[in-house]
Amino acid sequence: VVWLKPVAIVFYGNFVDNLRLYVRGGSGGMGLPRLGGQGGKGGDVWVVATKNMTLKRIKDKYPQKRFIGEAGANSSVRALKGEKGKDMEILAPIGITVTTDDGKIVGDMNTEGDRLMVVKGGPGGTFHSAFEPSKGQTKHIRLDLKLIADLGLVGFPNAGKSSLLTAMSNATPQIANYSFTTLKPEIGKVMYEDYKQISVADLPGLIEGAHINKGMGHKFLKHVERTKQLLFVVDVCGFQLASKTPFRSPFEAVLLLTKELELYKEELVSKPALLVVNKMDLPDAEDKLAELKEQLQNPDEFSHLLPDDMIPKSCITFRHIVPVSASTGFGVDRLKRCIRESLDEDSTMATKAIHQDRLQALRCHSHQHL
Repeated sequence: VVWLKPVAIVFYGNFVDNLRLYVRGGSGGMGLPRLGGQGGKGGDVWVVATKNMTLKRIKDKYPQKRFIGEAGANSSVRALKGEKGKDMEILAPIGITVTTDDGKIVGDMNTEGDRLMVVKGGPGGTFHSAFEPSKGQTKHIRLDLKLIADLGLVGFPNAGKSSLLTAMSNATPQIANYSFTTLKPEIGKVMYEDYKQISVADLPGLIEGAHINKGMGHKFLKHVERTKQLLFVVDVCGFQLASKTPFRSPFEAVLLLTKELELYKEELVSKPALLVVNKMDLPDAEDKLAELKEQLQNPDEFSHLLPDDMIPKSCITFRHIVPVSASTGFGVDRLKRCIRESLDEDSTMATKAIHQDRLQALRCHSHQHL
């Protein structure tokens, strides 16, 4: 196998992953009492999943963030039945969830061309309404984008995820030395010599209790759902979030991260995962790494170090455990090779499964004809 080193990076800043919009259906048209005419219905408002669209583009194009259906035409002597008002379409990116202000899901837009009506236009005036038209529905909706990336970096604040992304991809996220360092999702793209690109999402640092929505917990976890694989990042020396919180060893950090993912959505724990042990340039790092590896091989023997409610139901088996130092560059190339290997392995398996299904379908088809 010839391993290819990454040669280029594309980096997206200014990322918008949530947008609140005002939507109103068009008002109906007036009916004509004299001739029993009927006013046109107001236009509805739809969200339409569209290729190459971003929430930032919507925000820039419609700074007021107001979308209103056209009013229905009034009934007249020439046209007793008034024309319906034009619908309003909000072209939105694929991969968004439309929710109401209180978080109720209106619908998911996962495929190009998916359409979702968010408010109806008002009916026109008729004999039954004394020819008075009605107004359209009004509400605020949120467009919530779940990032889709090959790899999601998972780690507590200060594990060095941003520095790692920089080392892996020549990206330059803003890094500061405090908890919640990454405040917005950043996506780096690592390009290999054969032009294969792998997208890596560095997401806001998790904290203990993220699943109950402390800190940026939920905003972070919704993005993890959409990544193909997880890249856990821990500090080889462990970490302490604040003076009031207990010190956590790298092994405890792995268990706590697993627990957070499990509490949010159990299926997340079954995603393929790699573990990066960062800050290997620090003193005693080798001994600490050896201890961590031993603990990960027999997690049940060591999990008593944590309170019961912090122990995950099942421990993750990492495909690779890669020691690195983001600041010196040690181990970064090996990490890129492992990531590539792991993703390639999965896509090969997926392709095989598709072929098996097709073969099966062909066999069944030919049996039916015999």
